[in-house]
Amino acid sequence: MVAFATALEPLRSANRMLGYEAYSWRLASLDGTPVRASNGVECGVETSLEIERRKLAGPERPTMVVVCGGIDVEKYTNKTVFAWLREEYNRGVAIGGLCTGAYLLAAAGLLSNKRCAIHWENLPGFAEKFPKVDVYADLFEIDQNIYTCAGGTAALDMVLKLIGDDFDDNLVNRICEQMLTDRVRSPTDRQRLPLRARLGVQNSKVLSIIELMEANLAEPLSLIEIADRVGLSRRQIERLFRQEMGRSPARYYLEIRLDRARHLLVQSSLPVVDVAVACGFVSASHFSKCYRELYARSPQQERNDRKQLLVA
Repeated sequence: MVAFATALEPLRSANRMLGYEAYSWRLASLDGTPVRASNGVECGVETSLEIERRKLAGPERPTMVVVCGGIDVEKYTNKTVFAWLREEYNRGVAIGGLCTGAYLLAAAGLLSNKRCAIHWENLPGFAEKFPKVDVYADLFEIDQNIYTCAGGTAALDMVLKLIGDDFDDNLVNRICEQMLTDRVRSPTDRQRLPLRARLGVQNSKVLSIIELMEANLAEPLSLIEIADRVGLSRRQIERLFRQEMGRSPARYYLEIRLDRARHLLVQSSLPVVDVAVACGFVSASHFSKCYRELYARSPQQERNDRKQLLVA
């Protein structure tokens, strides 16, 4: 809902500032019925995909189609939606994805060998499922006629970029003042809080080590390799992690690999053994043992519990 609203509101504000309708939009669902967001708010729509398909050849043809995705998007499969997106794209219509909307664009075959952005939480599963897509944890990406953003307030930044391209920075600045935001973030600004703020850690060496760990999950670095890269001894790293993180570096490294595995289990259909390999485990049995020790359930139970929750 945040991505949906922050994509539309800058357009409304632009029209207000300009004094005329520079931008117009209409909301569509598969069958023209209202859509309920994950927060329970129901959004009315004006049109359906069948109607939109007919409009494609007429004066009401859109210049851009934007898909807004939410949670559990990886479970969504609809050949009608995918065919419609391809048809729009092949007719020269720009295609956009908000939040997890990039997942639907990739499933429709529109993102092969293209850059895209998706929410950091969905990135691991997305990258495993769509290896031909260049996916980044950026706020937004524009690759020719494809526009994707990570969701949340990143939709605001992407739409303000579009408005700036159509008009000028003066209009964008006026919209920012109206919406109480002090700047337009660049596409490559970080999605997540900096490690220092996210973890409450101030020691720069510890932060550097954690960044190394997070960048090397499929092929974990040894503590000796980490020590060489940051210019510390193994004993110094052990002592720092005990002081700052309350656990050994090996334990912390294991926990972030298992956290990545948990995301892959609930957001992808990868076999458990492939999840294990993607997170740096040499065998499925070792992975299952470590996973059970941390989460008190097996990887397969995690996946089954998720399926039961979705069915309910």
